Amino acid sequence: MSVSLKIEKEYVQNSERVKSVDFHPSEPWILASLYSGTLCIWNYQSQTLEKSFKLTESPVRSAKFIARKQWIVAGGDDKFIRVYNYETQEKIKEFEAHEDYIRCVAVHPTLPYVLSASDDKLIKLWDWEKGWVCSQTFEGHSHYVMQVAFNPKDNLTFATSSLDGTIKAWNLHSPTPNCTLEGHLNGVNCVDYFTGGDEPKLVTGSDDFTAKVWDYHGKTCLQTLEGHKHNVTSICAHPELPIIITGSEDGTICIWDTTTYRLENTLNYDLGRV
Repeated sequence: MSVSLKIEKEYVQNSERVKSVDFHPSEPWILASLYSGTLCIWNYQSQTLEKSFKLTESPVRSAKFIARKQWIVAGGDDKFIRVYNYETQEKIKEFEAHEDYIRCVAVHPTLPYVLSASDDKLIKLWDWEKGWVCSQTFEGHSHYVMQVAFNPKDNLTFATSSLDGTIKAWNLHSPTPNCTLEGHLNGVNCVDYFTGGDEPKLVTGSDDFTAKVWDYHGKTCLQTLEGHKHNVTSICAHPELPIIITGSEDGTICIWDTTTYRLENTLNYDLGRV
């Protein structure tokens, strides 16, 4: 496979440091959470700012759309989760969720659940139909939990990555992990599910400058992807095309073929860290 990529539209907007981005499933919107404690919704077609929310004076490290409720959920360094209606800009809920920085929030695709991952080494499950009660706490990591991702083929399960160097797979109904994957030489910043092929796999990115592909049922590393010159900070498997995309603090984006695991393209848009 030859991967050819070109910029169809370049959209540049100066802001405080961007800590996370999310796409709205039906509107032409990008949600950006900023180090300044602000959320911005940008229209990438008109290249205009649609809405802005000042949440806190602390960095907001993760924010996601909950489109079926017209909500945004966000977590940050002040340990709070906040929920806003993005149409009315009304604050729906605000509560202290963890004892340390919140690194990531993830929205369940169908159930009224949000997962949060924190530097307090915990993952928590929140149920908005029950007043945002914490219905489960997941323990097992020995360092900061950097990212959490729901399994698209079995959304009662999810995976986490941690600076303890491990990846863990979990079930929503059990406080302890189903399995632990080890093999990175340093902290693991990011995790995603790769659903191509017969068996679902996990992909991870690490401070050891590599990404890895895992068979989490067999608890084995299938491939190590080496191409970055600094920490791998973001990773995603394309839902339709046979590619994995990695971003790094070396400022590059790498495109990998999932059939051969070859590096197909390296993109550098002078972004600083990705």
